[in-house]
Amino acid sequence: MKVQERFLKYISFTTTSDENSQCCPSTKQQLELAKFLAEELEGIGLSQVKMDENGYVYGLLPATAGRENDTPIGFISHMDTSPDFSGVNPKPQIIKDYDGSDVLLKGSGAILKVDDFPTLKWLKGRTLITTDGTTLLGADDKAGIAEIVTAMEELADTDRHAESRGYENLSGHGDIWVCFTPDEEIGRGADRLDLGYFKAKYAYTVDGGYEGDIAYENFNAASATFKIHGKGVHPGEAKGIMKNAALMAAEIAMALPENETPATTEGHEGFYHLTDIQGDVNEATLNYIVRDHDQVRFEDRQKFLKELAEKFNEQFGGSPFANAQENENRAGGTVVELELEHSYSNMLQVIEKNPAVLERARTAIESVGITAVSDPVRGGTDGAKLSFMGLPCPNLGTGGYGYHGPFEHVTVEGMQTVVKIIKKIAESKG
Repeated sequence: MKVQERFLKYISFTTTSDENSQCCPSTKQQLELAKFLAEELEGIGLSQVKMDENGYVYGLLPATAGRENDTPIGFISHMDTSPDFSGVNPKPQIIKDYDGSDVLLKGSGAILKVDDFPTLKWLKGRTLITTDGTTLLGADDKAGIAEIVTAMEELADTDRHAESRGYENLSGHGDIWVCFTPDEEIGRGADRLDLGYFKAKYAYTVDGGYEGDIAYENFNAASATFKIHGKGVHPGEAKGIMKNAALMAAEIAMALPENETPATTEGHEGFYHLTDIQGDVNEATLNYIVRDHDQVRFEDRQKFLKELAEKFNEQFGGSPFANAQENENRAGGTVVELELEHSYSNMLQVIEKNPAVLERARTAIESVGITAVSDPVRGGTDGAKLSFMGLPCPNLGTGGYGYHGPFEHVTVEGMQTVVKIIKKIAESKG
């Protein structure tokens, strides 16, 4: 089956994950795609195919003769789509010989603009697949799944052909493991991946943009919550008594650097991102995510938040880390609490100790005639978690762009190139 046909089949499955669900997978619909993929892996000839109770799908393409001692490697993609936008019943627009201009998304009337997505200029002449504007497309990450399965099918066909003709497979490969995970979009994709079953020495997540990208730097990440406890009283009698938690929350928000937000940073630059603010006179909450690629700067950012909490407690009364009720009794005023929670770390510190995983990918990318790039990931990946779980795991691009919304798009040629890259990595000796 061609990668385009496979991709269009996969996106027909609704697999939106749900961050409010405590189940695994978070939505039962993901199990429908998982079952389909397990049957497909068996159909193309993989062994040790398994779909476990959590919806993780595993398979192995066994090593060819003479390559049994090669380093076993793996490829991983996720089945769920982002809850940020509807993924129900996508209606793809397939544009052959794309002319490089703006694209009308016919279902909604929205325009996929080259000014917003300059990479569209590079895609001129290709077969472009977009949404109709009413849903996301699902290339994140069903393009990655389609590329992995297609590569495994082509490798397995070559193995069988060589065996049936009685000659040596001149390319060959070591053990190649694959895994498709649920719930990556809500940060849980790596949580229940069974590394005792998935016996790769290192692996690659296939989940990104430009098809020549090999990403191995991601943010260090933490969440930060300011809880402000005010004092409410009738506004007609409030002088000298009222302490308005909502106003104090606004003051805290304005005290953070205005040029260190997602909207003003790029590349390796970190930020503080206010994800939501809520409250009234009595209680208010500010929720932030804190990001930086550099470990020292990341620690400095958390230190700054602690100092900010201390500063405003001096101003408003109370201690940022003590029990709220104790502060109310002791200080008789507002309490500003700060809760910091580590989310994930930069995989760079793991990948640097395993240079072979990068060199293998770079060589494969360049062998298909494109330039390998390594842009920092301005987010987190399953590969980051897996790297710290003992499986070094950088990320490969899929050829898709504009994820998590109606402007998502991918090209057939980009997916075909990634299939070739996966095969080249698999056939490399290591």
